[in-house]
Amino acid sequence: MVMTDPIADMLTRIRNASRARRDSVDVPASKLKLEILRVLKEQGYIRDYKLIDEEKPQPSVRILLKYGPERTQAISGVRRVSTPGRRVYTGKDRIPRVVGGLGVAVLSTPRGVMSDREARRAGVGGEVLCYVW
Repeated sequence: MVMTDPIADMLTRIRNASRARRDSVDVPASKLKLEILRVLKEQGYIRDYKLIDEEKPQPSVRILLKYGPERTQAISGVRRVSTPGRRVYTGKDRIPRVVGGLGVAVLSTPRGVMSDREARRAGVGGEVLCYVW
């Protein structure tokens, strides 16, 4: 099976595992995925993530999902914005707000992968990777 959009695959696995109330989910690792997970952890959408099977040619990352009281999902929705076939870029003045500022947009900027708030603070635009709310 050829994967054309590994980021969308990771987001789908997180969404499905969260809806199934799983504690963790494993996805193939990449530098970009690890950066996106770092932002999600900083913003409080996941508990943690750690690299596993590092000695294999394709290492995996285990994502520990986060739930609120009574196992309510921390992530109620995720959406891939920029795809391999349609890249979506935004300027520093037009960074989107997700669910009126309650969600987070993950951007790939010249200064690295960051949340929409960090990008506004740093005054940089970039590629809009995904929305999480």
